[in-house]
This record gives sequence, structure tokens and C-alpha cells, in this order.
Amino acid sequence: MTDFVAVWDVALSDGVHKIEFEHGTTSGKRVVYVDGKEEIRKEWMFKLVGKETFCVGAAKTKATINIDAVSGFAYEYTLEINGKSLKKYMENRSKTTNTWVMNLDGEDFRVVLEKDTMDVWCNGKKMETADEFVDDGTETHFSVGNHDCYIKAVSSGKRKEGIIHTLIVDNREIPEIFK
Repeated sequence: MTDFVAVWDVALSDGVHKIEFEHGTTSGKRVVYVDGKEEIRKEWMFKLVGKETFCVGAAKTKATINIDAVSGFAYEYTLEINGKSLKKYMENRSKTTNTWVMNLDGEDFRVVLEKDTMDVWCNGKKMETADEFVDDGTETHFSVGNHDCYIKAVSSGKRKEGIIHTLIVDNREIPEIFK
């Protein structure tokens, strides 16, 4: 029997990671799993509240689970990513990344553009890219299998909107997913 008290799904550039937390409120046991793999195990803890910090994903993103007493023997568990609450982190992330999901040759692919670095990730792997200036903006070219892909960056012409990024695969536009 396990004492799972919290489960979170965290979308990072290299994919969506599942974080599970086990907390034995009588023994003080704490176990953190990332994608089903045990990251931290502490068997006997006299202090039932506190923090557990670990890394998630290929970029070793810092994550912290906060354990706080609410009342009596009730506890609240919150997840922070890079020092921000999960909600704030995901809101900020939606401003700094674009994500597309597509199916090619019967296989699902998740493509993520990190706008600050222009790194492109596909199914957890950082892609080799080639950048090209074109008349109305830039194109970042890469391949998925035998499919030619590029992310086109053009100005929206509006200061508040900034640059618009569009994924093109085999000359077809892929719609962006919105979190």
C-alpha cells in the first residue's frame, strides 16, 4: 500500500512529466517519483512538515514540494518549479514557449519552441536547427523523421502581440495547442 498524497503533471520543453509524492503522516516517510522513477526516499522523519527539492527533465529543472500543516493531522502539498508556484510557472511558460502536437506516420509528436533561446524540442529531444532570414521574418528549419519542418517567425505588426510563431510541416500549418 502506498501513501500517495499528491500527483502533478508538469509540461516542460522535453515533455510532460508526472510527479508523485508519497507522505506517511504517521512514519514521516517521504518518497518523490518523477515519471515513475524514485528520486527521493526518506523513511523516518520526525518533522512532518518541510520541503523536498529535486530535479525534473532533461534540463534538470528545479522542483520543490512544500509540506505544510493545515490543521491537526491534515497537510497541504504544493509544488514549485524554479521557485514559482506551479500555476505561476505555467502561466509564465505559456508566454515564453509555443507548443504544437501533431501525428506523423501514425506517431504522435510534441514540438516546443523556447522563444527566449529559439531552442526547438521534439518528444523530449533538443533538435538540430538551421535558421534562415526570409522576406517577412525568419524560419527555423529542422526534420522529424523524413518530414521537413520549420517554425516561421513574423511580426504581428502590433506591439502587444509581438512575434507570431507558426509551425509548418510538409508545407502544412500545424495548429498550436493552448494550455
